[in-house]
Amino acid sequence: MSEKSPLLEAFKRTDHQLPGHGNRNIQVLKEAMNRMDGQLESDVYGNGRIIEDFQEKIAGYLGKESAVFFPSGTMAQQIALRIWCDQNGIKKVAYHPLCHLEIHEEDGLKELHGIESILLADKNRVITMDDVRNIKEEISCLLLELPQREIGGQLPDYETLQAISDYCRNKGVKLHLDGARLFEILPYYQKTAAEVCALFDSVYVSFYKGIGGVAGAILAGDKGFTERSKVWKRRHGGDLISLYPYIVSADYYFDQRIGKMGDYHEGAKELAALYQDCEGVRTVPVNPVSNMFHLYFDAPKEEVEAILIQTYDETGIGLTGYVKENGEKSCFCEVSIGDNYLHVPKSELENALQVLNQKLKEKILA
Repeated sequence: MSEKSPLLEAFKRTDHQLPGHGNRNIQVLKEAMNRMDGQLESDVYGNGRIIEDFQEKIAGYLGKESAVFFPSGTMAQQIALRIWCDQNGIKKVAYHPLCHLEIHEEDGLKELHGIESILLADKNRVITMDDVRNIKEEISCLLLELPQREIGGQLPDYETLQAISDYCRNKGVKLHLDGARLFEILPYYQKTAAEVCALFDSVYVSFYKGIGGVAGAILAGDKGFTERSKVWKRRHGGDLISLYPYIVSADYYFDQRIGKMGDYHEGAKELAALYQDCEGVRTVPVNPVSNMFHLYFDAPKEEVEAILIQTYDETGIGLTGYVKENGEKSCFCEVSIGDNYLHVPKSELENALQVLNQKLKEKILA
């Protein structure tokens, strides 16, 4: 059994915890199920009103002809890339070095599908038009993640997206959107989901991140693409006997939270500005472009953990449940804003950041 983290335990004791929407426990599903009248029949192996209605609803929101619900984004995205590789006859795709498929999926794309990945751009920045233009090898598909989570949720500007989309279409290269956090970037771009998705041939979105459902994802595109994805979904074992617990929670929290994405973005900008007033603290990006950013401390992990625990105990405000090492004298964490942040009294939040700043100053100046 792993040791309990003192920082996480202190975080859990606080009166207000800033990140996310709250605890991910059975209550998430109970809340969603409470609105059901008990008369709607379950889906069965990918068919039935409950799954078909939701797929149609999200396809419309994304501006795509058709959509398929998957139990996981990992499954959905590998299948999307396999379809485009089969169609174009080239088993190569391109994406960012810190793409989820590259660093979190145990080489699934290669081992399951025999697809080679071409890595674009420096790992610390987003993909640019020059990166795409300078691809030397033939590829079937280019994947763009919006926002780029592993570098703090950074984004290319919209003009760059348009240019990349036009270039890929002229070259016959399919463009796939890793939109795990698509909903969260729409306030920054000031675009609808359909406007952004129109630039892409296929789109994946998640329902447990900013939406806060139990699990699940949608893969959307034209009818031919989604029909092929259903075949691969069956091959991957994704057609469970029923997926309704995932769908009910996804639908419920989508309706509850899709209109709050602007509030989450404003909260991220507000909190980042408060952190930037603290000694030895910086955010990436400086100005958040979604509901998330990375928070860096210019001090060793152990020292920062001790300071955070003291701050939590004194103020009752939980800023983060973890920090990770970033070299010997630095550490960082990811900050993601959801419903929790909207309920924190601003005076208490500002006081917590003042306390944190004072403790950081004392430590750095010691």
